[in-house]
Amino acid sequence: MKPEHANIKTPKGEVLISFRNVKKAFGPKVIYTDLNLDIRRGETTTILGASGSGKSVMLKMLIGLLNADAGQIIFDGDDVAKFDEHRMIDVRRRVAYLFQGAALFDSLDVGENVAYGLREQFWDSMTNDEILSRVAQSLKLVGLPGIEAMRPSDLSGGMKKRVGLARTLALQPEVLLYDEPTTGLDPINTARINHLINGIKRALGLTSIVVTHDMGTAFAVSDRLAMIGRGRVLMTAPKDEFKETQDKYVRDFIDGRAPETEDVDSLLSTS
Repeated sequence: MKPEHANIKTPKGEVLISFRNVKKAFGPKVIYTDLNLDIRRGETTTILGASGSGKSVMLKMLIGLLNADAGQIIFDGDDVAKFDEHRMIDVRRRVAYLFQGAALFDSLDVGENVAYGLREQFWDSMTNDEILSRVAQSLKLVGLPGIEAMRPSDLSGGMKKRVGLARTLALQPEVLLYDEPTTGLDPINTARINHLINGIKRALGLTSIVVTHDMGTAFAVSDRLAMIGRGRVLMTAPKDEFKETQDKYVRDFIDGRAPETEDVDSLLSTS
């Protein structure tokens, strides 16, 4: 079930996605002043940063859900920041987004949820039997074979995440974007999702970008990590180098340390 894309320009290990001098603001709220980051084909890159630093904004700019105010977003040689809605269709077929809450439709059963993107994108090129076969393959890949008739309301939180992942994989993307894939999960289900992310990369050779606050997940699934803050990338490095950094800002985030100079009394009085 490898992605079927005929015009792959960049080989494994070379830069596939590049954010260059990207700026983004929402009114007075500045998100990025100068975002520069390279994503390599076949690797898993994890994006770290405080809440509100723009981690999910980065993913949404890549697939055109948000527009950059300035700069370039290069995907496989093309500046998608300049694409109109029509040209973004092909990008969205190659880059799939796993939403934070799985975003399943309660009115549809599991099989129909997984098939939804296929019916939307390939209604003129896939038969119903082909769609059903792809749905079954995708559910098997995430360890949930044969649950097509179940309803989202019958699923645990971890199962919903996996069904959301199956729906994403059914599209056979080249790039997979994970937005907080383990949020709200207990440690066992978090470990299951981490194993899935790694297993899918090995099995399908996908390029992955993971947004997370969970340092356990970050170090479990990543080839390299990037820390964003103050409107830019503060540090990017392979996992082992990142883990040993002595940069105070990054070290405090990894270790979960609040600044010692923080006035706790004033924080409590304004909470």
